[in-house]
Amino acid sequence: MTTREPSDHIVLRAAETLIVVSARIGERARIVYAGPDLPNVEPVELEQLASRTHAPGGPAQPIEASLLNTIGTGHPSPPGLLAHSDGQDWALDPRVTHIESEGELGARIVTTDAASGLAITHQLELSGVGVLSCTSRVTNGSDKDVALDWCAASCLPLDPTLTDVTSFTGKWAGEFQTEQTQLTRGSFVRENRAGRTSHDCYPGLYLGTNSTTESHGKACAVHLGWSGNHRLRVDRLSDDSISVQSGELLLPGEIILAPEGEYSTPALHVCWSNKGYGELTRRLHNHVLSRLPDAAIARPVHYNTWEAVYFDHSPEKLFALAEQAAEVGAERFVLDDGWFGARRNDAAGLGDWYVSHDIYPQGLKPLADHVRNLGMEFGLWFEPEMVNPDSDLYRAHPDWVLAAPDADPIPSRNQLPLDLTRPDVRDYLFERVSTLVDELGIAYIKWDMNRDIQHPGGASGQAVMHHQTIALYGLIDRIRNAHPSLVIESCSSGGARADYGILARTDRVWTSDNNDARARHSIMRGASHFLPLQVLGNHVGPKKCHITGRRFGMSYRAGTAILGHMGMELDLAQESEADRDTLKQAIALHKRHRALIHTGAYHRLETDDHIIAAGVCDRDRSEALFQIAILDQHKSPHPPRTRFAGLDPARRYRLACQWPAPLAKDIGTFAGSALIEYGLQLPQTYPDTCLIYHLEAEQ
Repeated sequence: MTTREPSDHIVLRAAETLIVVSARIGERARIVYAGPDLPNVEPVELEQLASRTHAPGGPAQPIEASLLNTIGTGHPSPPGLLAHSDGQDWALDPRVTHIESEGELGARIVTTDAASGLAITHQLELSGVGVLSCTSRVTNGSDKDVALDWCAASCLPLDPTLTDVTSFTGKWAGEFQTEQTQLTRGSFVRENRAGRTSHDCYPGLYLGTNSTTESHGKACAVHLGWSGNHRLRVDRLSDDSISVQSGELLLPGEIILAPEGEYSTPALHVCWSNKGYGELTRRLHNHVLSRLPDAAIARPVHYNTWEAVYFDHSPEKLFALAEQAAEVGAERFVLDDGWFGARRNDAAGLGDWYVSHDIYPQGLKPLADHVRNLGMEFGLWFEPEMVNPDSDLYRAHPDWVLAAPDADPIPSRNQLPLDLTRPDVRDYLFERVSTLVDELGIAYIKWDMNRDIQHPGGASGQAVMHHQTIALYGLIDRIRNAHPSLVIESCSSGGARADYGILARTDRVWTSDNNDARARHSIMRGASHFLPLQVLGNHVGPKKCHITGRRFGMSYRAGTAILGHMGMELDLAQESEADRDTLKQAIALHKRHRALIHTGAYHRLETDDHIIAAGVCDRDRSEALFQIAILDQHKSPHPPRTRFAGLDPARRYRLACQWPAPLAKDIGTFAGSALIEYGLQLPQTYPDTCLIYHLEAEQ
């Protein structure tokens, strides 16, 4: 890094994105501009254009926003930093003391509040794909303890026309559902206290104007990369200025900084577009994929045993399932819950990570070897963070669980959360997982976490959710360092832990426990706003979904799972030979286009409400694959035309329907402009039909 001259502005620029920060020694640092690039602009021009005159009834001089809008600045927006020392030194007003630059891709700004001694280090990093990542680190430079109540990663000003908010909510088995809100003057706030990313309060938002679409208009996306409690808020002030801030939602007394103590926020990831919401999605996908160590490696087709056997394990049944899975094209076999201790149901055994010799007299190695002899990887389910009260582990160590003094425990799935802030707990879990990985040759772990943490109190009685989350990250990192080739999936009763914090150390997320093929389309569409198809597990479920009770044919179930990281979670012995053959064909189709599905540019199509459609185009727009799901009857006598996206309007494309088999055919060759602007007339089909179209440009 190089130190900048005090009068310099900080200018970050990459991928049609521009960030301009005013950061002069002795003054408040502030973001002058953050958004789509403005060619040929000089920072001083933006400051001049943004200058304001006195507002009647207001301060003599307009108060400019700063990086955290602290109370001492007098700025009218909610502060991004709240701290005090025994009720004193609460009106913080930090000023710039040090600036370092990393050229056009990063900067570090240190501000210090003279009265309290707090120093705040603001880190700004602009990725090569145009995603800004912001963090703030607070250091206590005083000789007194400081209580930190709230610290945002940053307070970012937004274009005041971005008043349409898309937020992401849901429930177990119904994650990633979208809600639209129109900003009024005041605050839009989402808070999560689940102790994980949560099912119902995803830490991300999209913002646009009232005319923004998937392919046109101004837009902005924000995401907090954190797997614990969080707050995300957008504030529209009386002057119609808009800002966004997000950070970890701290419980009372959770962060007390001793002298020289530090606290660092999770990273807030932000990107902008003048080309609609779809461009934001592609930027975020590229941002995630650029950080995956094995992004270029093909994702094996996955077989998971849960909905085939639940807790009813037997070696004979699982050996047969492995053979059936390999026959239809699986490349990885994952043994789910029920293989250890007294785990014959969800009320006992959790935490006793030893193979049950009552069920597996010879251990799990014969099954693991059988799986590998069939040409598949062997994977295993763990839920390391939890324990059943009915377990040997809990009977030996009842003090190893999180709890709040004098608060009644909250029963949930017959389990309690372990206190990962304790080194002895982490050491036990590391030893058990690592030993089994070595003994069984495990290539893949499904890391589950099946309950909220309402009372995250540690041994001292203080709230420790922050330290619990950091400890989780450290435990996963330790296991990954010991087993560099190990692949880990983040599962949390489905998609309740699917943020960029957990994805910095895992390879896949389980999108939802709901394998209902109809419900899966809206779940996948919502998740796609932040997560690329390569990391989104998407499985073929049984003919009758155990969650919704709905029944679907194999063609629809298998076609639905093609777009994503494809897998299966069904008892193949209960499927007819014809259905197994259909499944085998779908898996072959997925494998044929797997590289395109997992690395192509993602496009959601704009359709009628009873249709959900999306697809991928390769980087040079020479090939594309689109999935069009018909969820209900068409509203008019004829199906609507579907307009494709992402194609080159100047090229011609050979268009073919590749799924389902009865409709598979070459359709013809068409101008890209016609496919984009005029569209394809869909065939007459029943509801719950999943169509797959392949497009290939003429050479």
